[in-house]
Amino acid sequence: MSSFALSIVLLAALLHASWNAVVKAVSDRALVLAAVSASHALLGLALILFATPPDRASWFYIFLSTVIHFGYYVFLFQSYRLGDLSQVYPISRGLAPGLVTLGAYLFVGETLGPAGWVGLTAITLGIGLLAFQRGITHASRGAIAVAAINGVLVASYSVVDGIGVRLADSPFGYMGWLFLMEFPVPLFILLRRHRRAVPIELRTLVLGLLGGVGAVSAYGLVIYAKTIAPLGAVSAVRESSVIMAALIGLFLLGERPWRPRIASATIVALGVGALAFAG
Repeated sequence: MSSFALSIVLLAALLHASWNAVVKAVSDRALVLAAVSASHALLGLALILFATPPDRASWFYIFLSTVIHFGYYVFLFQSYRLGDLSQVYPISRGLAPGLVTLGAYLFVGETLGPAGWVGLTAITLGIGLLAFQRGITHASRGAIAVAAINGVLVASYSVVDGIGVRLADSPFGYMGWLFLMEFPVPLFILLRRHRRAVPIELRTLVLGLLGGVGAVSAYGLVIYAKTIAPLGAVSAVRESSVIMAALIGLFLLGERPWRPRIASATIVALGVGALAFAG
């Protein structure tokens, strides 16, 4: 994994942790998710206008990824309704690297070298330690189940987009259509709110739009990285967002305990380094 690919995936991880923190922090999560999806659709439209259209071979993957993303949003909403950010986020994101690596091997024939496997194992272990030190055994079974399902969905769209963007022969064209296809999400949420006469709070809407900019930037960077780096490595480094979310909670929100968080961050950092030099 090149230093350039590593840098953009780490930036994507920071952006992803930040927008998920926004979703959890506000009370009106549906409005935030609507704003996030609307941001995706608007940027997608802009990309379509300027980017080269994706190859026909990638359209099946755009459709499949869109369907998976719809499910992802549903379970993301439910996971933050049932559980804590520091609990469900590590579970859902921590499952992804191993599953993506398996999927990349089965469907693309992509494998990692010994250093890559050591790095992937370290990242998964660090994320697992963070999840368990938050008291997973005392968490809601519903929260754990929903987070686990979301982890499978994250891995699924990661593999699908990794294959699709390589077939597209136009990363920005692929991203444009993928993002635009999210337009039904804000329409559905806003129509339901209108029927129920639920007011829209301007502050929450602005936070959602800012979160949407972070979300679309994060996934756009990840999709591009998949064209220049192994899918499993990209997924693993991306999940360092779990540690970033923990550190945001530690230093900005005063969450405790701090020692297990620092231990987890150290293990993940070592794993990221192993993946970066796996060649």
